[in-house]
Order: sequence, then structure tokens, then C-alpha cells
Amino acid sequence: MAINDEIEMRRLVIKSYHISEVEFSEKTDIVDKSLYLQNSVIKDIIKEEELIDTINLNIIKPNDHDRWTNTIMDIIPISAKVLGILGEGITHTLTGVYVMLTGVDSEGIQVAEFGSSEGNLKEQLVLNRAGTPSDTDIIISFDVVLKAGEGHARPGPTAAHRACDKFVQQIRNVVKRLDGNTCNERYEFYDKIKSGKKKVVIIKQVAGQGAMYDTQLFSKEPSAFAGGRSIIDIGNVPIIVSPNEYRDGAIRAMH
Repeated sequence: MAINDEIEMRRLVIKSYHISEVEFSEKTDIVDKSLYLQNSVIKDIIKEEELIDTINLNIIKPNDHDRWTNTIMDIIPISAKVLGILGEGITHTLTGVYVMLTGVDSEGIQVAEFGSSEGNLKEQLVLNRAGTPSDTDIIISFDVVLKAGEGHARPGPTAAHRACDKFVQQIRNVVKRLDGNTCNERYEFYDKIKSGKKKVVIIKQVAGQGAMYDTQLFSKEPSAFAGGRSIIDIGNVPIIVSPNEYRDGAIRAMH
């Protein structure tokens, strides 16, 4: 191999579609820049999750953050694989909207371990940071009420994440079908081996201690839950993640 040769390992194309309105409807759909949510699916999700009492779904508009929130378990972007697996192929993603997972049990005990974040959302959620909504984004609040005492062991928080993922998946199924030629932005990323260049490794320490301190890896969809594996269940061993897999949402924080 010549010193200037490059080997292209993976090519990832991310196409983004901006959402400016989110409303409840009889079915989940995207029309122009409006996202319509079928909230009746919540009843089916609750039937499938025996540790969950109720789920409250709300649409929080920009500048409407002066409201109560239960402890924030995750902020989830809405992305879907159209072609290929995580880290390669084509991914569609929505901008202008995030899903916020929050949790409490039926006795009012917050789903948190060493510190909870319940309170006024305006004070508890820092906007315009990496991994958080901007001050112009719409937030879909997915608030889970677990059965009494179920927030302190792994099955309870895991059920909350799984339930939220089922809800987001109905949106992903629509996002997959969006016309690739109508995206608002398009980005291409390459994982390459460059002969003679420095080899750079970034070490990221992730949580893997228990109920709320868990990390999910390599799910079927970007930033999803289904199909992923817990870092705890695989023994907290080091895992190699490529730059494009990281970009494509291979790591999901469970706290």
C-alpha cells in the first residue's frame, strides 16, 4: 500500500427533514413539515408492559417550558435506517423535534438513582447543548408512570425505555418512507484507513452500574432500544465503535 493510499471502510449518508409542527391525529404521518402522532397506540403499549401503570403524552412547544416535569431519563432524536446497518448506508433523521422520556412510579418516587431532575422543565433542561433540544425545537414528552416500587430495579426503567422505543418506532416507520430527494440537508461521512497517518482512538467511558446507570449498544435503529445490548449484560468490556457507528446512534444512554 502506498503511503497516500486510502481504504474506504464505510460510507454513511444522513438526510435530514425539518419539522415545524407536531399534532395529535388518528394516524402517524408526516405531511410537508408537520408531524402527526397517533396517540391511541399508547393503550396497546401499556397492555404489553406489565410494569407500567400509565403513560402521559404531551407536545411541548418552544418557549413553553415553564411546566412540571418528572425526572428526565433520556432525550431521544428521531432517526431511522433506510438502507444498511448502523454506521453505513442511508439514515433519515428529523430536525426540529425531540422525544423526552421521563419517569416516576405510582407512589410519586422518581425513576432516578443518585439524583433526580424533577421540577420546572425550564430549570431542569439545559437547551442548545450537544444532545439536548434547541430553544426552537418541539419536544414530545413521553412520561411513564411505573407501578409502585418498580423504579429501583433494572426491569422498571428498562420497561420505560422499551415502551418509549415502541412509540418512536411508529414515527421511524414513517420517516423511512420519506422521499430522499426532498430532504432539507444531506451529509456524507466516510470511515477511512489512511496509510502512514496517525491512528487516533477516542476513549469514552459509559455507565454500566445498574438500573439507571446503563448503556445500550448497537440497536437496530439509530439511538433506539430494540435489538441493542446492555453494556452490563456483556460484562462492561471495552467495545470498539467506528466514527460512523457513533454518528449513527450506536450508543444510547439509559440514564
